[in-house]
Amino acid sequence: MRTTKYNQDENIEDMLDTKKRSLETNYRICTRCIYDSSVPSIVFDEQGVCNYCKMTDNLILEYQTALPEGEKKLNSFVEEIKRAGKNKKYDCVVGVSGGTDSSFMLVWAVQNGLRPIAVHYDNTFNTAIATQNIHNITKKLGVDLFTLVVDNIEAEDIFRSFFYANVPELDASTDIALAETLYRAASKFGIKYILEGHSFLEEGITPLGKNYFDGKYIESIHARYGKVRLKTFPNMPFWIFIKWIALKRIKKIRPFWYMNYSKEQAKVVLTEQFGWQDYGGHHLENRLTAFSHSVYFPQKFSIDYRNNTLAAKVRNGKLNREEAIKEYYETQPLIEPGLVEYIRKRMGFSIEEYEHIMKSKPKYWYDYPTSKKRFEKLRPFFYILYKSNLVPKSFYMKYCFPINAPQ
Repeated sequence: MRTTKYNQDENIEDMLDTKKRSLETNYRICTRCIYDSSVPSIVFDEQGVCNYCKMTDNLILEYQTALPEGEKKLNSFVEEIKRAGKNKKYDCVVGVSGGTDSSFMLVWAVQNGLRPIAVHYDNTFNTAIATQNIHNITKKLGVDLFTLVVDNIEAEDIFRSFFYANVPELDASTDIALAETLYRAASKFGIKYILEGHSFLEEGITPLGKNYFDGKYIESIHARYGKVRLKTFPNMPFWIFIKWIALKRIKKIRPFWYMNYSKEQAKVVLTEQFGWQDYGGHHLENRLTAFSHSVYFPQKFSIDYRNNTLAAKVRNGKLNREEAIKEYYETQPLIEPGLVEYIRKRMGFSIEEYEHIMKSKPKYWYDYPTSKKRFEKLRPFFYILYKSNLVPKSFYMKYCFPINAPQ
């Protein structure tokens, strides 16, 4: 766990002196955000600005984020979606989790005259607040909800397999299953567009190489450590993925990448108009995900994803850099009371087994079979798909280029 402390009377260099010594390396911290030398694949220019800040700048330039041209592009997408969905019950799919971004994405779609179907993948670890949020939003908007609920025995067996594998991507199966569920719903209802509620301005950019997953990764780890045959889990192996994007040509659009989206303003709208409840923090709407971010990542892998959001807030001017450094290095991730015990019992771990797993040597995605090399070899193909909005640019950047493995 992080031990570096912040003192208001010290300058930034002094604040980080403890961490510099603990890393025993040529420690550097970005002069613009709060990413430092511990972040995988980080590179600094002559002014000390990191490559992730430059990635953000390039995305803003490409998508004209929060600028009139960006809004114009977004309006064009809206009209394109309406034309493609003419005479159909639904014209787009919106994945919902009960969290801020996905909930507001659904509201935005309806407000802009689209006819979405809300789609939810239930990994059986939802909080009651998240479930109620989904119910309130869809009911008040008059939007139909399509839910795929995995068998809880299967879900627990997959999660347990990732514990035994000692890798960071504990909740990767949820992300893969949600993506597959969105595609299945789109195909079922003849829909050509999926809207994703992601904002790189608000959420930041996950460092390349910190984690990785694909359908083959899920299969390989479960095949090695799992005990239950998977019948209901919607995995998405490579060729199934290709079917959705290249044959079915289902597009993914991220409207927040074009607009002036504010998470805080979204929360106000959701709370006042739809009875939405805040669940306490980013990714805390699901108990397994909350455990991953608050306990598993920081305690076993020394990974604290709060730096993604904090760095993003510094870049977009919503948080002072010194305040972000103070929050990141002085405070610890929020852990819900009873969360560790809840996860331990659901996984069927004794106290001794849980502690053994948490102390076992970490492994990473490159220790198990994945489709990463295949994606890299097909980079020109995926470049075309990214330019056609069939895969997000973030997918192209992360999956189709070699990345530095964690050390």
